[in-house]
Amino acid sequence: MPLSDIISESEAIISESEFRGLTLRLIGGIGVWHACPSAAEPPFKRGYKDIDVIGTGKELRAISDFFMERGYRANQRFNAQYGGRRLVFIDDANDRRVDVFLDRFEMAHKFDFRGRLLLCKPALPVSDLLMSKLQIVKMDENDVKDVLVIFLDHEIGTDPCRDIEIKYITAYTSSDWGIYRTFTDNLTRALQHLSTLSDYNDLKVTLDKKILAFASEMEKSPKTARWKIRSAIGTRKKWYEDVSDVLEQ
Repeated sequence: MPLSDIISESEAIISESEFRGLTLRLIGGIGVWHACPSAAEPPFKRGYKDIDVIGTGKELRAISDFFMERGYRANQRFNAQYGGRRLVFIDDANDRRVDVFLDRFEMAHKFDFRGRLLLCKPALPVSDLLMSKLQIVKMDENDVKDVLVIFLDHEIGTDPCRDIEIKYITAYTSSDWGIYRTFTDNLTRALQHLSTLSDYNDLKVTLDKKILAFASEMEKSPKTARWKIRSAIGTRKKWYEDVSDVLEQ
């Protein structure tokens, strides 16, 4: 599917849902594309097949009606099992899937984004996009690119629509050792990927500095008693949830 088609559809979903009084925001790779101009250029340009959005649970029925009216069909099995927190809709004609998270983003780790939905559009705030990527235990190359392009295009600051809000993020990493561990592992993966970009030395220097500064803030942020207790157990106990989707559509 051409990139222009999936971008146009993601924009239409947000604008038309807003017209109908629904609160939907982009998340995932398409969300990163909308928040990061450099995602459209090498070395971080990549393909997209699916669209991820997040909305409110109180609008579940209206969200379902919205996608059905757009020509999508519901993944009945998946929605029956997970419908209280996540829905899947399929556009068979365009071989396209939309995942709808409700209130919370629950994958390998859990984040409550209810208070963040109205801050920015068409995508969630930059920090939430970053966390949605850093929480992936088994990152692929596209996920790593998304993390890197967020750091490339944004500075540490306090504006949710423009900046990486370090205090907001460290509130998670300083209270939940599992999130801290996964984030730390993935920052290391991002730095390792940088070493493969032989034709982008200036970019590598910039990103290396930003990521190390971010990691340093995570490290020195005071940890809670709960964090310290869980840290003592370490990797002897699994610190994340296994992610599995119903693949039949």
